[in-house]
Amino acid sequence: MMWNQPSLSSQAALPRVSLSELVPSLKDQGFAAIDPASLSSALGEELSELCALGPFWDDLPADAYLRDGGRYRRRRHSCFVITGSHVECVPHRAHWQPVAYNALHGGIERWFEPLDPALVNQALWGRLLVRLSQACSEVKGDQPWFVEAHQFRIDTTDGIGRPTPEGAHRDGVDFVAVILVSRHNIKGGESRIFEADGPHGIRFTLSEPWTLLMMDDERVIHETTPIQPLVEGGHRDTLILTFRRGGFQGL
Repeated sequence: MMWNQPSLSSQAALPRVSLSELVPSLKDQGFAAIDPASLSSALGEELSELCALGPFWDDLPADAYLRDGGRYRRRRHSCFVITGSHVECVPHRAHWQPVAYNALHGGIERWFEPLDPALVNQALWGRLLVRLSQACSEVKGDQPWFVEAHQFRIDTTDGIGRPTPEGAHRDGVDFVAVILVSRHNIKGGESRIFEADGPHGIRFTLSEPWTLLMMDDERVIHETTPIQPLVEGGHRDTLILTFRRGGFQGL
């Protein structure tokens, strides 16, 4: 898949690759998307098993750190170290980003409730972290990967929900994986990816649950546009995984 939109005047259909093409696509252009069937097959699961994880997004505490005064974001956060095929869930810690990467919420310790152990203890969860960490190693060398996992629900309580209130950004990590878990009675939520040091960009909407979008955070900038309800109660659920060499950010 090549960059094909020097302007963002119209949406592109998101070309998706097989898991075997993930690393070449990341090396070639800095991002790649995998369709739900390919992701479930790579994890040795039926797609229905992935979709069965959806209820874990129904009990996310409100994000108490939104500096725009909004009430539209709920989340949980846990951290892991992946070494080869070994997954270690580290003691609960704050999420921290420098202001250089998050001008709105950077520079502060943000403590969120951890992921539900019933989710983390599933074999499927470990296989997902290991497989994506292997892809990271194939691009940037074999090493431990420091992974932060974020469960997000963006709702329309305020009439509008902002998946990325900080705007187009990088996260200060090596790779970012965005997995759409569900879209429920909303419009909007368009994903946008820009070259970090070039003129090109592409925009598209993740619509199929368990579509995976993976990005090289050193090479691209990304954002997701606000969502609006089609009927009362609309929301968008995602799993965000960040992969970083050398340690977690900050603390």
